[in-house]
Amino acid sequence: MNETLAIRRPRAGRPTREQAEARHAELLDRALDHFLDKGFEQATIEAIAADVGMTKRTVYARYPDKAALFRAAVARAIERYSIPDERIRATEVGDLAQTLTNIAMLRIDLVASPQGLKLQRIINTESYRFPDIFTDSYELGALPTIRFLAALLERETREGNLAVSDPMMAANTFMSMVVAGPVRFILAASPLPADDLARRVAFGVQLFLDGARPRPT
Repeated sequence: MNETLAIRRPRAGRPTREQAEARHAELLDRALDHFLDKGFEQATIEAIAADVGMTKRTVYARYPDKAALFRAAVARAIERYSIPDERIRATEVGDLAQTLTNIAMLRIDLVASPQGLKLQRIINTESYRFPDIFTDSYELGALPTIRFLAALLERETREGNLAVSDPMMAANTFMSMVVAGPVRFILAASPLPADDLARRVAFGVQLFLDGARPRPT
């Protein structure tokens, strides 16, 4: 009887599933910080494990090498800071110029957030070594917004308000014209003042629309 009870009793100190998941998330978050601060080459699993209070053996049990840990840390960051579909849809307000402005600011504000900035810097620094993180960032991060914009441009073309022959190409061009410039300033640690940013975005939106509208016949 006592032996049976002893077998069924959970071992003292064993973490719950929720606690184990929280510890794993902490590991990936701290790993991301290490990779950003030191770069992939200089960051070590030993230092990351020590920072989280884990043993190297615990980390290696889940990730066989540093590259696997790096990819997992970046993948978690991409997933966490991707824009939900409902936020993308909420940019549409019935006015095309304002909707395009909202879309641009959604992307710019994401990069300007502390975690978005950290993720973008890591991708820019390490994508030559790990091309897959650039692809994942585009497909999971930027592509849903670009597809939404492409669908919007296609609809406006059907209704005769625009004349866009390739909506996906136009959507990507819009991001390059309107979003990429302000983002470069953010990544260089020289974010534009709010008034300057607003003027740049408004100018880019207007220039894009002027080029996308139907020409008189």
